Amino acid sequence: MKATGIVRRIDDLGRVVIPKEIRRTMRIREGDPLEIFTEKDGEVVFKKYSPVGELSPFAVQYADVLARACNMTVLVCDRDHVIAAAGQNRKEFYERRVSVGLDEVMEGRQTYVAQAGGANRLQPVETLSRYAAVAAPILASGDVTGAVCLIQPESGTVPSEGDVRLAQVAAAFLGKQMEE
Repeated sequence: MKATGIVRRIDDLGRVVIPKEIRRTMRIREGDPLEIFTEKDGEVVFKKYSPVGELSPFAVQYADVLARACNMTVLVCDRDHVIAAAGQNRKEFYERRVSVGLDEVMEGRQTYVAQAGGANRLQPVETLSRYAAVAAPILASGDVTGAVCLIQPESGTVPSEGDVRLAQVAAAFLGKQMEE
């Protein structure tokens, strides 16, 4: 664990304020669920809760089937990281942090589709120069919880209408699974 040097007091209602700098760095927004862990030595740890992460084993299988159907690498992401990847080069994506661009697509609640010529390229994860062909936000009970991304092949071909629909259906299905 990394020390920040920031100390906060608990108020009379048991609340602690998480500093703005930490919330921004960790991408914690108002209303985000935090899971609380305790250690034997007295440590209390707050961790962002990922409802999509609860579906991880299922998401891996779904991503694998989807990757075979559309012949592209498929990523299933929560709001922060890739939780499942299937297809070529899947290992280089797994557990990577999602990019600011993908975060904006999720916030916008609209499906991203790559255009011919690469005018609107979306890099779905930080530090990797691979681009999304499709990114469909996962919505559960009206909240954005993640995204399903199809990675554009090296050839740069744009996705078909069928590929777009497959990603949207996958996102809708995963969202429904979280609601149950």
